[in-house]
Amino acid sequence: MSKNKLPHKATIKGAKNSNHSNQVEKKFHLAINFFENKQSEKAKILLEEILLIDQRHAESWYITALISDQEGLYQFAIKYLKNALSINPKDLKYLHTLADIYFSQKIFDEAVNLFKYIIELNPENPDGYYNLAATLQQQKKYNESLLNYHKVLELDSKNIDAIFNIGNILIDTNNYIEAVPYFEYVIKIQPNSDDAINNLGFLHLEMGNFEEAIEYLKTTISINSNNFSAFNSLGKACRILFRHREALEFFEKTIALNPDCAEAHANRGHLLAELKEFEEALGSYNKALELRPDYEYLFGHQLSAKMHICEWLNFQAEFENLLSRIKEGKKCSPSFPVLALSDSLPIQRKCSETWIYGNYPFNSFLGPIQKHSRKSRIRIGYYSADFHNHATAYLMAELFEKHNRTSFEIIAFSFGPDSKDEMRSRLTKAFDQFLDVRLKSDKEIALLSRKMGIEIAVDLKGFTQDDRNGIFSFRAAPIQVNYIGYPGTLAAEHIDYIVADKTLIPSDSQQHYAEKIIYLPNSYQVNDRKRKVADKIFSKEEMGLPNEGFVFCCFNNNFKITPQTFNGWIKILEAVEGSVLWLLEDNPIAKANLRKEAQARGLNPDRLIFAQRMKLPEHLARHRVADLFMDTFPYNAHTTASDALWAGLPVLTCMGESFASRVAASLLNAIELPELITTTQEQYESTAVELATNPEKLKAIKDKLERNRLTTALFDTEHFTKHIEAAYIKIYERYQADLTPDHIYIE
Repeated sequence: MSKNKLPHKATIKGAKNSNHSNQVEKKFHLAINFFENKQSEKAKILLEEILLIDQRHAESWYITALISDQEGLYQFAIKYLKNALSINPKDLKYLHTLADIYFSQKIFDEAVNLFKYIIELNPENPDGYYNLAATLQQQKKYNESLLNYHKVLELDSKNIDAIFNIGNILIDTNNYIEAVPYFEYVIKIQPNSDDAINNLGFLHLEMGNFEEAIEYLKTTISINSNNFSAFNSLGKACRILFRHREALEFFEKTIALNPDCAEAHANRGHLLAELKEFEEALGSYNKALELRPDYEYLFGHQLSAKMHICEWLNFQAEFENLLSRIKEGKKCSPSFPVLALSDSLPIQRKCSETWIYGNYPFNSFLGPIQKHSRKSRIRIGYYSADFHNHATAYLMAELFEKHNRTSFEIIAFSFGPDSKDEMRSRLTKAFDQFLDVRLKSDKEIALLSRKMGIEIAVDLKGFTQDDRNGIFSFRAAPIQVNYIGYPGTLAAEHIDYIVADKTLIPSDSQQHYAEKIIYLPNSYQVNDRKRKVADKIFSKEEMGLPNEGFVFCCFNNNFKITPQTFNGWIKILEAVEGSVLWLLEDNPIAKANLRKEAQARGLNPDRLIFAQRMKLPEHLARHRVADLFMDTFPYNAHTTASDALWAGLPVLTCMGESFASRVAASLLNAIELPELITTTQEQYESTAVELATNPEKLKAIKDKLERNRLTTALFDTEHFTKHIEAAYIKIYERYQADLTPDHIYIE
């Protein structure tokens, strides 16, 4: 966004004063000549001589003040101007100059008082109103500022600076639609105003009109190829449209033009993190924080990038710093990274509240939703960026297919990439309607949902990558539900329910959730029984594993591995001779760092084996060569836990306080294997060692898992569908009866 137009400066000219002697006048005119020719020292000598002769020579005080101002001696400039005003208290030139200095030094209250006095003395001059408005704008007194800018326009209807600044105030107050015509008017008068065109690009970007935004921004650059703000906004637009490499080029062009642009460094970091280039992302975050230490939410992004590459230097100090900032309500981190760091429910709710109210508070722009009469079919919208080969889709695909079409109509709102993969093809057939809304703004998607009569909007993203929380801030539907994507509270007043179970959210934890709880009878997690396990039988040798020795396994994303979890794994490996730990290789840097951390703890790093990603059927099949899945804490395995259980591999978990730290326990209870749930680190470690050294006990658990896999609730998609549909009916009935949301229990 282009910067505000600052106050108009006072016109600076010397003036004759016939009341003084010819000697004083000659010296004064000579001093003026020196001053105008930038010979300030000579001018000062003459002015001092004049003031020794005549202390009431106001113009000499004035010129002396101007010289002090130029030299950065603002306190002296203010003093000399006050001397001039003590002689001529209504001199507009002196008043304007003093007010300008107050403004430049951010002494805004004094500037405001002077500009108001100037208006009293000269009410028909638009400059006074303009400068008062600009000062009030700096104080964020926007309503009063707008009144004065409009007074400027009454006196001078084509005052471009006033029109421009009104537009900027409307941007600062998130009134984007109202801001557009002001910048359009600027362009009408000044067609080549790159600042105004750039701001229109910014506005269309913020409103979600991405193609229009790109057109304006490219026009800006064609006029002014050094407009770094336009390049930065172009990067943001391309990132949203998944044009990642273009976005990276634009951010790097921004940085080349303005190396001190903290926002461009941060944006580059976000993009590189999405591309899983975490080490480079970390470098960008570090630079952004160096330039702006209080950059909102960036501390959490920085720590998250470190977790993705398992860089744990100063981890404890940075973790405690983060918790302290969250408790103070500082905008220090998005909510998602905190799930992997702390299982404290108060911490997670506080962080979510700070994030949601700072970014996506309830927006009443579309007004209340008109209540419709009861329909024979409840219309449900599912909203996600993950309707393709993605963990969420792997879990949910069969649910979409099994929904009872007599009672429900289901519609997909997809704002992720059209990857044209096998899951995308399956899902487009599973819904009654499948809408690609990538190019629509949050407001447009919410409005479309309302027009389509969506009665229950199910947000499958929460605060995870590529989320669109703005859709729900406008209220896409009268009932809005947080499900599956984000394992915790969104802390938003416009989200009515969260889907859970009694393991995930015990009754004494309800206070930590802003949503009312929909309690499903077994596990909250839906599963797809159609997930294929490849017939291929992998050998240990093929997987890079030793032929002998116990194989502990964890295919969770590397960012979930904390130093505490890793320390526990090292102890377990040391206690089980010849054992190895089989991990997913998210990126080569994480692999190198984990091996380094193992060596630092006295363990041969060769006992860490890393697996590459595979297609899902083969990935499920390779679980067969492992002996025990070791969960992470405080962010448990979710889809990866159900993958392991579906493939017949027992999962050992440690259950904490938070939703994210109880998911694996929820799954194990649903498949009736509570003996694999521990509640302390010590119990987790001792159970792992016992299972690894007691083959009969482990075999009994594996046999039980095989018996329970298709006979218990966890993988019973048909019954799960009936349970969640019963929940949808209950919350819909409450809405139709004009009852407020309340906890829902499905038996």
